Amino acid sequence: MLWLLFMLAAQAQESPAFFNQRGEEHFRSGKIAESIADFDKAIALAPRIAPQHWQRGISLYYANRFADGRKQFELHQTVNPSDVENAVWHFLCVARAEGVDKARAALIPIPEDTRVPMMQIHALFGGKGAVDDVLKPARGREALFYAHLYLGLYYEALGNVALAKKHIKLAAHDYSVDHYMGDVARVHEKLRGW
Repeated sequence: MLWLLFMLAAQAQESPAFFNQRGEEHFRSGKIAESIADFDKAIALAPRIAPQHWQRGISLYYANRFADGRKQFELHQTVNPSDVENAVWHFLCVARAEGVDKARAALIPIPEDTRVPMMQIHALFGGKGAVDDVLKPARGREALFYAHLYLGLYYEALGNVALAKKHIKLAAHDYSVDHYMGDVARVHEKLRGW
């Protein structure tokens, strides 16, 4: 019976799900390179999952592999065309590699993301909105979490560390959520030493 358990454990370690889960755990621990290695292994085992892998794109951003992150978010856009978050992470990669003006010019258009305040966030990153436009409609913990997370990332892209830190801390603590994007806020704070 023990041999069967060893065989099942070995098979599990060759599944894309195993590497995806371990990659997410590495990310939560701030082990960015390890998370990318696991996400890459999952994709190697099941290439069909590559377009869905926005988590890999976020890890690439934190590894300062901005061109690779940009490509990942462009690939994700093919399967998730109404996701403001994907457009924003794409923007962040382009901004870090080529500057905010080029990132605005390359901002992926989003026809509609019904989550509040996502379309306001998209307008802000595109240079057509204001911070108050993002905060005003945000009601409830989840909406306020996303508002502050993306305001923090926005200010960081603009080079305003004080405001970036303020909003990331609000997302990571005051309006924290218990899912992967909540982990992103906490990891961001940890990696920046805030």
